[in-house]
Amino acid sequence: MPGPATAPPPPAAVAEAPGPVDRMTTGLRQWLVVVLAIVSGATDAIGLLALGGAFTSVMTGNLVILGASASTTDGALAIASGGAIVAFCIGVWLGARLAGGARPGDAVWPRPVTVGLAVELGMLSVYAIGWWISGGEPGPVLTQVLLFVMAAALGVQSSTVQRFGVNGLSTTYLTGTLTTVVMKLASGKGLREIRGSLEILSGLVVGAAAGALLIEVAPLTAPVLQLGCLAAVLVTALVVTRRR
Repeated sequence: MPGPATAPPPPAAVAEAPGPVDRMTTGLRQWLVVVLAIVSGATDAIGLLALGGAFTSVMTGNLVILGASASTTDGALAIASGGAIVAFCIGVWLGARLAGGARPGDAVWPRPVTVGLAVELGMLSVYAIGWWISGGEPGPVLTQVLLFVMAAALGVQSSTVQRFGVNGLSTTYLTGTLTTVVMKLASGKGLREIRGSLEILSGLVVGAAAGALLIEVAPLTAPVLQLGCLAAVLVTALVVTRRR
């Protein structure tokens, strides 16, 4: 007589698919943010010196320029500064939609940050093509267009960096960063406390100096600095935060 039927063995547990491998450290992220500050400095310098005399990320300065141009009836400067403000705001909106806000448990470098910076690279590529086609001497209309494209690109960068969720971390509006540095020094904090902020501020100055130098001595190469730095950040992020 056959014995009782034995229950079939339970199915083998299905192994979970490996998740993303995030080897990004806060130290490496800091240096990538410094490189983004170099992009900001170079872009602002190029906009100020070669594309209509307005900033591409310093909107406080553009608001002042807009007000001053109204008093001096400088229509071209009003269009440049006002248009840059609008373009920057559009870029901020787009970057916020792409990257979203900081979330609990986020990786050191969330994937949406890479997406936002990739869109920024696309925008800067459009500016670079226009710059090269014009031989580094765009006419009045193209000058304004290229300025607005760069302002939108830095708007994307500005809001995308906020996805990190690090209080005070910025690569564009750095007046607050400078204020924090001075306040910490005044309260007796050491250099270790402000080192990261000083690195970002230095990156901005270095980028501005490099951008201005290229405009003076080799204007056609100016976009290479911006594109090269941003591409380096993207490649590093993709390599370090890859999937198995």
